[in-house]
Amino acid sequence: QAQLVESGGGLVQTGGSLRLSCAASGRSFSSNAMGWFRQAPGKEREFVAGVSWSGSNTYYADSVKGRFTISRDNAKDTVYLQMNSLKPEDTAIYYCAAGRRPFLRDWVSPYEYDYWGQGTQVTVSS
Repeated sequence: QAQLVESGGGLVQTGGSLRLSCAASGRSFSSNAMGWFRQAPGKEREFVAGVSWSGSNTYYADSVKGRFTISRDNAKDTVYLQMNSLKPEDTAIYYCAAGRRPFLRDWVSPYEYDYWGQGTQVTVSS
């Protein structure tokens, strides 16, 4: 059974950094676009970052541009999200998702993704 498993979340102070990982198991997602979403309490799930199958194209929400970096290692079937200069408003559960295609038309739409991880909690204290 195909699975995506996130890790690397935790508690960090404002201005700190975390690196999230998303490892695939059960099948390879190296030919799929990949994305990171997040959901804060009482809010809808929102797009954070996306990367095309090759890693050549990346996309970011305006709120994280310049602070977060998405990357992937297809040899390890793993996607990463490096998060720097963290703010309290970054507090959320972060989800990894596999896109339906190698390159997506609408990166921010959850409907473009068909596999989701269970999420990892990121808490930024002020």
